[in-house]
Amino acid sequence: MTAQDSEFTCLSEVDLFADLSSEEKDSLHERVPERRFRRGELVFSQEEPVSALFVLQEGRVRIFRVAEDGKAFTLAILEPGAVFGEMLLVGQQMYDNYAEALEDSVVCQLSVSDVEQHLLTDPRIAVRIARLLGGQAARLEERLTDLALRPLAARVAKTLLTRNEPTTARSLGARLGQRPAIRITHEQLAGLLGATREATSKVLSEFAAQGLIRQVRGRITLLDHQRLNAIARTTA
Repeated sequence: MTAQDSEFTCLSEVDLFADLSSEEKDSLHERVPERRFRRGELVFSQEEPVSALFVLQEGRVRIFRVAEDGKAFTLAILEPGAVFGEMLLVGQQMYDNYAEALEDSVVCQLSVSDVEQHLLTDPRIAVRIARLLGGQAARLEERLTDLALRPLAARVAKTLLTRNEPTTARSLGARLGQRPAIRITHEQLAGLLGATREATSKVLSEFAAQGLIRQVRGRITLLDHQRLNAIARTTA
């Protein structure tokens, strides 16, 4: 299969590989194995670490960490096109984390040699890697700061707004005049916020009653971005 044979491949629509030519993408894609994970399966864990960079092609993956008391803290819920994994070569460290498929998922796995040969030798891609990892670290730091300083309602509003930022699918929906929905359950959102499911559900119910959001079967549609932005800026 080449990059042109599929509507979305591991390399075709990922910003990290935007500087590769079509021929380079085809060559690399042929050498990058696809791995399939069922819902609930671990892509990697502390017990079974993998030195590789993964590109999420289909499905969704949760990155989480387990505290000493056994409580899981969700670091990120990844959508197709996301790059993640353990690769000290590029400064990507996830040996304390777990990656779990939230639904049946397909990921492509780049080995150390693939990264060395095709990515780090190109200064444009090396810069993209640095920006990608720097952005991930900044977002995690911002979330930890919000956890300490902002009330739950503000954290819920900010997280929903962040997850509603355009992706390829959502941009298409916006052009068609649709209201793209966020695919997330109350439990998954609570994990991202470091809150209980009950408290998170209460805030979402209040938002729905105020006409800020609409909830239907694990999907949340934002109806009033302006008011949600105002809530997201409040502090404790």
